[in-house]
Amino acid sequence: MRFHDRTEAGRELALRLKERAANGEFPDTVVLALPRGGVPVAAQIARALDAPLDVLVVRKIGLPGRPEAGIGAIVGDDPPLFDRRALEMRGLSEHRLAPDVERERAELHRRALLYRGDRSAPDVRNRTVIVVDDGLATGATARAALRHLRGLAPARLILAVPVGAAESCAEMRSAADDVVCLYQPSDFQAVGLWYEDFEQVSDDEVTGTLHELSASTHDG
Repeated sequence: MRFHDRTEAGRELALRLKERAANGEFPDTVVLALPRGGVPVAAQIARALDAPLDVLVVRKIGLPGRPEAGIGAIVGDDPPLFDRRALEMRGLSEHRLAPDVERERAELHRRALLYRGDRSAPDVRNRTVIVVDDGLATGATARAALRHLRGLAPARLILAVPVGAAESCAEMRSAADDVVCLYQPSDFQAVGLWYEDFEQVSDDEVTGTLHELSASTHDG
């Protein structure tokens, strides 16, 4: 099974979530996409649930020389969340990765300003929060996002992805109240393998989608 693109994946994920919402499982919902890839997926869910959409910018901390290999992640001004076992296995320390963290934090703030402008992040206290990405590989960014949001006291915290590594999905159940994943292939390898079209989502696409379906401090 492969999704045509993120929009199709979002529609299928939205159907699953809408069934559960019809049973009253998701009252007072806000949908938060992990940009950029999570935005087209989350937009379909926000439309289906008639819920506000916003973004939570998370940046992956990669291995030195291998930025695509996530070893940790950051959200906002929170301390970085590292895979401690992976650090030890590679003989790395937080001090060694401090320049990488600061570089990614600067990019995080740049993107948050670009996507949201002067609009405040939505208040998630006592609300159902559905965190959406286009897939779950190591889970580094999702775990950081969930840790950040848990500290904001939502009523319920849901992670929703179209496809994910089974081990990572299982691990996320300790960080979220529920994990909704449509497809957990045994030969997962990488998120992009499960999409026919996995072109990078542009900043313009993110801002355009948010303009159409933006959350605000005055929603709900």
